[in-house]
Amino acid sequence: MNGQPTTTGPAAAKGWRVWWQLLRPHTLTASFVPVLIGTALAMPLTRIDIPLFLAMLTASILIQAATNMFNEYYDYKRGLDNEHSVGIGGAIVRHGVSPNTVMGIAVTFCGVSVLLGIYICMESSWWLAVIGSLCIAAGYFYTGGPLPIAYTPLGEVAAGLFMGMGIILIAFFIQTGTLTLDSLLVSIPIAILVGAILMANNIRDREGDEKNGRKTLAILLGHKGAVRFLAGMFIVSYLWVLILVLAGEVTPWILLVFLSIPKSIQAVRGFQGKTTNTEMAPAMKFTAQVNTLFGFLLAVGLFLNQWI
Repeated sequence: MNGQPTTTGPAAAKGWRVWWQLLRPHTLTASFVPVLIGTALAMPLTRIDIPLFLAMLTASILIQAATNMFNEYYDYKRGLDNEHSVGIGGAIVRHGVSPNTVMGIAVTFCGVSVLLGIYICMESSWWLAVIGSLCIAAGYFYTGGPLPIAYTPLGEVAAGLFMGMGIILIAFFIQTGTLTLDSLLVSIPIAILVGAILMANNIRDREGDEKNGRKTLAILLGHKGAVRFLAGMFIVSYLWVLILVLAGEVTPWILLVFLSIPKSIQAVRGFQGKTTNTEMAPAMKFTAQVNTLFGFLLAVGLFLNQWI
């Protein structure tokens, strides 16, 4: 498996779709939705700096894309992926892209993110350099290093903290120069839903991951327990928003997020009674769609509160 990648089969064709797959676009919502929310939260307090917003948005997307490529590279190197694997980007094992090319692109994306981060720090605070470095390190050590986060039960926590809560708070801070209790409270359900994307991925890959020595939360809970946990993550996210509104902490407009409930039901039902990766693949996509729709509706609610 650690030899040269295969290029057999119709899927080995080159083209822009190969590189688009490499980005794993269904995961990129976990990077740009938090930026939108953090910026929307800042609107009542300040005039939005558009160049800073665009720099933050681009850097966040690049870090997420680089994380996906580190994941693809190290899963290939450790023999976890092959041309029959379901749900991966597949640039290496199915499309014949060189592993070194994948790693090179990931490092380049990180380098561009660093340059954007320098600009952001110059316009806000150099303390963000520390936080940005931690975000990049988390992306690398998710599947890289001697003890990858992906091999532990802490993957969902790390993803939620860095790609959910962390991005919202940074996006808010660079616009306002401060943090508020409201920005922290609103970031929590998004952190949970970012973690839910990873939980869905780990439910789908549970059996293969266990055979390859991983100890993810989905493995520890078992299939039924992990699906219940995923459902609980959805429930807590919606209840959290409802409590914030009832407590008067945020605008009732954010109750728009409840329009995404049907997608969360589809995600949970998509895992129930399923046994193969192929059967569970749609449920993972539904989970990503919950994150996208929930986050987008939350941002819309915050924008409407400012405009109406």
